[in-house]
Amino acid sequence: MTATVPDASAQPAPLLGELDLYLLAEGRHRRLWRVLGANQRDEGVGFAVWAPGARAVRVVGAFNGWDGAAHAMRRAGDSGVWELYVPGVPGGCPYQYEIDGADGITRRKADPCARAAQPAPGTASLVHTSAHEWHDGAWLERRGGAAHERPMAIYEVHAGSWRHGLGYRDLARELPAYVKEMGFTHVELLPVAEHPFGGSWGYQITSYFAPTARLGSPDDFKYLIDALHQAGIGVILDWVPAHFPKDDWALARFDGGPLYEHPDPRRAEHPDWGTLEFDYGRPEVRNFLIANALYWLEEFHLDGLRVDAVASMLYLDYSRGPGGWTPNAHGGRENLDAVAFLRELNDTVHECVPGAVTIAEESTAWEGVTRPAGWGGLGFDLKWNMGWMHDTLAYLAEDPVNRQHHHDRMTFAMMYTYAEHHLLALSHDEVVHLKGSLLTKMHGSDRWRKFAQLRGYYAFMWTHPGKQLLFMGQEFAQPGEWWHDDGLDWDALTGDRPDAGLHRGVQRLVGDLNRVYRATPALWARDSDPGGFRWIDPDDNTRNVLSCIRYDHEGTPFVGVFNFSPVLHEDFTLALPHAGAWTESINTDARCYGGGGAGNLGTVRAVPIPRQGLPAHARIVLPPLAALLLAPRTEEFTR
Repeated sequence: MTATVPDASAQPAPLLGELDLYLLAEGRHRRLWRVLGANQRDEGVGFAVWAPGARAVRVVGAFNGWDGAAHAMRRAGDSGVWELYVPGVPGGCPYQYEIDGADGITRRKADPCARAAQPAPGTASLVHTSAHEWHDGAWLERRGGAAHERPMAIYEVHAGSWRHGLGYRDLARELPAYVKEMGFTHVELLPVAEHPFGGSWGYQITSYFAPTARLGSPDDFKYLIDALHQAGIGVILDWVPAHFPKDDWALARFDGGPLYEHPDPRRAEHPDWGTLEFDYGRPEVRNFLIANALYWLEEFHLDGLRVDAVASMLYLDYSRGPGGWTPNAHGGRENLDAVAFLRELNDTVHECVPGAVTIAEESTAWEGVTRPAGWGGLGFDLKWNMGWMHDTLAYLAEDPVNRQHHHDRMTFAMMYTYAEHHLLALSHDEVVHLKGSLLTKMHGSDRWRKFAQLRGYYAFMWTHPGKQLLFMGQEFAQPGEWWHDDGLDWDALTGDRPDAGLHRGVQRLVGDLNRVYRATPALWARDSDPGGFRWIDPDDNTRNVLSCIRYDHEGTPFVGVFNFSPVLHEDFTLALPHAGAWTESINTDARCYGGGGAGNLGTVRAVPIPRQGLPAHARIVLPPLAALLLAPRTEEFTR
């Protein structure tokens, strides 16, 4: 695109007012994207960028033949902001900033606050003004409430490979219907902000305010979110404030020196990912990140953020050996700037976007991740329970003969569950980098047993305190590990494929688990209340059996019994909280799930004879490598 260079000599009033500049300097401008970046006004575009160390800044683009001679930007006071109004710039026009850096080098940079960007290998930003009209008002009105007291079963999705080749609008026609059919309450999208390297899955972001153009425009992305909301499905975005890539046209050394990154190289370089870490102690950088979080929540109506790699932010010595880090002012290893940033982030999100959820991927024992910031915590709503995931997968990798010696891996999480509000995540991280699929993680070579163990594991997960997350493909036991350049192996579900019936059985089970879960408050209303759970028998290690009770706020029980051995128990004694009839809500060995069909014909009847501290018991058929979930018959249940 080329055009005649418009006359920029007649400038309107400053683009940023005194209050804008004051709030930016203080690090408290919550709607930063409305004053920085490219904002259309009147018949042109106001460009504004923060580059305090620059000697000069020019805006270049298709509108001036990429020659900034006529479009030198002016300083806005002492704020470090450069601004310029350019008439006649059309929507969709590509542009960059040409910055004469403090180091004497001139660089062309993408706009940090651009709302659209060229797809790779392009590096320019795009002028964008949204024209999307929202239709999700009913959803926004009813969302909300404490996250740990609501049902939440999350379907984690990499938008580019759920079905390979689909864009945002294509996904809007297929994804909501599928997620609704499967019974999930939320979709969690892997990062969608623009990133040059597809193999980073979106975790190495170069344009924090721009949805990736690989799948469509920003309005196309809004259309997808709108469609999910209209289907009654919440949308959570994986958000990445822990690091950013070193590409010379993006945030790195933006004005010729450290700006977004920490000036101390020992704190700027991320040793694991070859990226840079943000300087959380600089007010303008904190402002950039917190405003970015609000941008996605407010402009795109998102229902929450999953904050990536929180542990790497919290510790100064994270992945750093002796001499590779410096202690904080108190001599400790905690990154106090990052702690302050995370507290401010969560407080600001909860204040500005009521009903929005923040979720921490935090892999250590940091105390108070989900405690309010005002009480000394970090202020997140939920924390991924990484320990539960590692322990349970390690247990299921064991030969059932040896599982009796590792029984505590299935029970240990209850020792710390109530220290935080937890989410149980079987995420993309568990099915990449030669780790195999969840199905291949199950012990043994016998295919039927692998499927049986996975079905029983899912029932255990849905019964355990904490919300649930499955990565796409896990709901039908994807045969191989995920690869971002391919779509999911949907063909595994077709009739002419080996084990197609077993894959369809797992898919049906996950849908049924979600439906039972959402209809049973005992499984979600008291996830963070010790009174909402009790073991029936956590110590039956010789038989690889576990049993437990969940309770809702009214005291209504729901029972799970799990047999992780290949032995059929035809006369198993199960203690129960009351006598009478119990409905077999889920039997993972049912033939419709690909099981062997052993069970109790849908009903268990308990007699009023105490066992294991409970007033009743039943003698049941407990299938091999299977779980039974039992609900009391309402007409026979008395509290």
